[in-house]
Amino acid sequence: MAVVDVSEALKSLASTMESVEAVIDLDRLRSDIAELEEQAAAPNLWDDPESAQRVTSRLSLLQGQLRKVEELHGRIDDLEVLFELAEDESDADARREAEDELASVRKAVDELEVRTLLSGEYDPREAMVSIRAEAGGVDAADFAEQLQRMYLRWAERRGYSTEVLDTSYAEEAGIKSTTFTVKAPYAYGTLSVEQGTHRMVRISPFDNQGRRQTSFAGVEVLPVVEQTDHIEVPENEIRVDVFRSSGPGGQSVNTTDSAVRLTHLPTGIVVSCQNEKSQIQNRAAAMRVLQARLLAHQRAEEQAKMDALKGDGGNSWGNQMRSYVLQPYQMVKDLRTEHEVGNPQGVLDGDIDDFLEAGIRWRKQHEK
Repeated sequence: MAVVDVSEALKSLASTMESVEAVIDLDRLRSDIAELEEQAAAPNLWDDPESAQRVTSRLSLLQGQLRKVEELHGRIDDLEVLFELAEDESDADARREAEDELASVRKAVDELEVRTLLSGEYDPREAMVSIRAEAGGVDAADFAEQLQRMYLRWAERRGYSTEVLDTSYAEEAGIKSTTFTVKAPYAYGTLSVEQGTHRMVRISPFDNQGRRQTSFAGVEVLPVVEQTDHIEVPENEIRVDVFRSSGPGGQSVNTTDSAVRLTHLPTGIVVSCQNEKSQIQNRAAAMRVLQARLLAHQRAEEQAKMDALKGDGGNSWGNQMRSYVLQPYQMVKDLRTEHEVGNPQGVLDGDIDDFLEAGIRWRKQHEK
């Protein structure tokens, strides 16, 4: 890398960081942290556990954000010194290390910049992801399972914890549906751009004639409900059914009727949970899913009213949104952002950060 390129790269990094900091507003961030620290130090904080949880969670989130900004500032300052030392000593190894650090810092700054685009009311929350097999028979069920693995691998790469709440297995292979949570700040804002219909084209491993098959799976992403949402679900509005949970190939997992299905009578929303051994635990997990779906239902109604007032049809970008083509060529392409890569296996192994970033930037542009 030429010296002039390094100079331009460092200027670009500094400029991007200035823009990021302007959006974050570091003075306000530090002020908010100081106020929350004062609240967290109050001796009667835990007299109200719900309020205490909100204060400590918010404080931890903001402190982490400030640490990340300050750490990146230090790394950008150090970069100039690293390149100067490598240049003065004509050290090729030191030069390569400086270039690697430059690439690493650029990636971290880009990620922070994307985070500033997640400004929606529910964006900072954990995510609840549901995947269902759609058209395509056994290939669709297999594809749905591959998508579940893709998101769980993505979360694992980032050190995020996950919890599978429900999985309904298909008879021959794959899954009919699954619901799981990704427990990390901004998981909802990040993964919400994945909502829609995903399509796979490949030579079907389940077709003895080796024909190409197109299959579809739907992805739904919801914010995890918090105490402040006040999603009340009266008992008389719920029908509760219990049944025996099953595993792959239709085999029985538990010998007791521990799986729970909840039907919300006013809306017709149905959710189930069978991954816990206890009926009580499954009911509690199913209730969390139902509350998230009711929150989404409420938001959809509010959005429909706003769209009607605006006199347009609203934003319907969340239908068919990505194609995974394994035959006759290799490509994964986002149909909204036009972002594409030629390594489907890498994507299915969880390498989806570039798709997420492109989706977030695309959405922000279309919200303007």
